Amino acid sequence: MKSRKSITKRLKITKSGKVMRRQSFRRHLKATKSSKRLRNLKRVKEITGYYAKKIRKATGSGVKKTKIQKEVK
Repeated sequence: MKSRKSITKRLKITKSGKVMRRQSFRRHLKATKSSKRLRNLKRVKEITGYYAKKIRKATGSGVKKTKIQKEVK
């Protein structure tokens, strides 16, 4: 199954299966934002719940391999 390239470019899925995303509001108008706020916006956030499950499915990383699929490879 093909993965959604738009999702794979924007998000990262860790080895443990967490879906990580970057935060918005960091591109411009930085003069009005405090240093603390900008520093905190650098951090990546984890997406949880139902939406994370949908993303894993769309990227193809949420599909568990069965015994038969492992033997074929």
